[in-house]
Amino acid sequence: MRLGILGTLQLAGTLIFAAPVGIFGISRLLDGETLLGVGAVAIAAGMVLLPQYLTTPGDIPAKVGERVAGAVVKQPDDDED
Repeated sequence: MRLGILGTLQLAGTLIFAAPVGIFGISRLLDGETLLGVGAVAIAAGMVLLPQYLTTPGDIPAKVGERVAGAVVKQPDDDED
């Protein structure tokens, strides 16, 4: 998965909030509180992974634009000289 500049900044912003939750979860796991620790780590992982794989309302115009541009502009074949 390749990220552009904006995608990288969004990921960094997400990590600012997800890292403390993950660290809290690991701390709880080490203290023996398994349910709370696993839950916190799962929430932190979800905070990072879900935006990468789910389509949000903000992504819809970009996806529509890519399809329209792909339908209008044909890619050149490598065989043609």
